[in-house]
Amino acid sequence: MNTSPRSYKYYDLIMAAFVCVLLCSNLIGAAKAAQVTLPLIGTVTFGADLLFFPISYIFSDILTEVYGYGRDRRVVWAGFGALIFAAFMSFVVVHLPPAKNGFMDVYQTQLEGVFGNTPRIVAGSIIAFCCGSFANSYVMAKMKILSGGRHLWARTIGSTVIGQAVDTGLFFFIAFWGIWPQEQLLAVTLTQYLFKTCWEIVITPVTVRVIGFLKRAEGEDYYDTGTNFTPFTLKV
Repeated sequence: MNTSPRSYKYYDLIMAAFVCVLLCSNLIGAAKAAQVTLPLIGTVTFGADLLFFPISYIFSDILTEVYGYGRDRRVVWAGFGALIFAAFMSFVVVHLPPAKNGFMDVYQTQLEGVFGNTPRIVAGSIIAFCCGSFANSYVMAKMKILSGGRHLWARTIGSTVIGQAVDTGLFFFIAFWGIWPQEQLLAVTLTQYLFKTCWEIVITPVTVRVIGFLKRAEGEDYYDTGTNFTPFTLKV
């Protein structure tokens, strides 16, 4: 009897893409506050990562729907490890004494501005990502069982509503509670949550098509009927 784990064509590529999006959205966009003026709404301020971080939840939906909660859990832990290493490397690089020259005097200041995030922001980002991703995957897997695999669009949107609520709420609470006025904190948190959720609703048709392609290509449509849903394991 062959007991070797099944291999897939695209699983490793999706894992790599997920970790890439996660790192880039946290390192490149998280520290910048962007501002745009929208018709009927007016001026809106938001984190620049808002445009890209939700893509990680699309990957999570795809992984859970096609490959199952267990394999998505491995990807989440891979992303968690990558974030921890990125935070550690950023800390070391920023705090290494710079060479004494004019260029490095300027560059060190710029480096601190981009990668010198406070410990609270780093901790908030890591904890929120981990909890939100597991909540998203859990809801996705359970809804698939309850619906008998029907209404994929409802599962992708429903899991995003829960996952993004956990992610956004935890991040802003950990990173900015007691620093920002409570009214501003609540307003920014709500705005971020609504924009992230709406973004993923808009992209749902693309998500559904990608899932359909992968199911056909991999010959897999996993149901987590006997899955152990604890997040604290790497077993599939």
